[in-house]
Amino acid sequence: MLNSLELCAGAGGQALGLESAGFAHSALIEWEPAACDTLRVNRPGWNVIEGDLRHFSGGAYKGIDLVAGGVPCPPFSKAGKQLGADDERDLFPEAIRLVDECRPQAVMLENVRGLLDAVFEDYRSKVEKQLTKLGYVPGWRLLNACDYGVSQLRPRVVFVGIRKDLAAGFSWPEPLKTPPPTVGALLLDLMNAEGWRGAQRWSEQANAIAPTLVGGSKKHGGPDLGPTRAKRAWAALGVDGMGLWDEAPPRDFVGMPRLTPRMTARIQGFPDSWKFAGRKTAAYRQIGNAFPPPVAAAVARQISAALSVQRVFKVA
Repeated sequence: MLNSLELCAGAGGQALGLESAGFAHSALIEWEPAACDTLRVNRPGWNVIEGDLRHFSGGAYKGIDLVAGGVPCPPFSKAGKQLGADDERDLFPEAIRLVDECRPQAVMLENVRGLLDAVFEDYRSKVEKQLTKLGYVPGWRLLNACDYGVSQLRPRVVFVGIRKDLAAGFSWPEPLKTPPPTVGALLLDLMNAEGWRGAQRWSEQANAIAPTLVGGSKKHGGPDLGPTRAKRAWAALGVDGMGLWDEAPPRDFVGMPRLTPRMTARIQGFPDSWKFAGRKTAAYRQIGNAFPPPVAAAVARQISAALSVQRVFKVA
């Protein structure tokens, strides 16, 4: 079995994807206590290391198969100031440091689509040169979650670096041929959990996939479903995007319902069995900032295929 070291693991979206692709987690590093609690409650056997990535040494994991992670997105997000390397939250340099220390066979990092903007061309080039110098063939790809079974328009940039002698075996995942279910089809049972009379009618109206879920930050108030344009898109699906509810709408509810954290987790591609630590705001922040597990799995399977070639040769 292949093994991985995951940086900035969050609530486990990427970790679940890696797991389903056959990777065993040697360690997961995360600094948010609630997210660490989420990882531990769902996978008590995982080695969850709670702390600042800047203070973590990768020496003990030298030779691991994969270093993966979702380094913070605010330095590159269009919702922020796009300060890039000048943002104190930029952890790409730490990720590269750990790759240097671990010298894995492959690297997989995800971030927001803003990282592909022209303003970051020099930044991307610097990352590529650093990884090339360390012996990897690097590449970037914009992947849409809806192409991999997720009922959400969620574009994410994925960076993959494969060790030079293995790079020929890697190819990016192909989109699925069947579209994901609509929001209405995906969430009908959850909307009807309390016997809401309007659930079926709502499901028929919510006949498209969701806009991108936004996790928000600690600087802003409680959970909602994003900026004004996103709220309009949710309203077109019959969803009140001004906040979340703890429970599904009651039997005689009239109006536009709000989503629950469990509903947003399903939209994000988490299994219903995955529990989130903390109250509603903390849970939704974890969900909204996650890398959808099905997308992570699609990329990880391709990495696994490339690395498995080397293992076949070693066995032979």
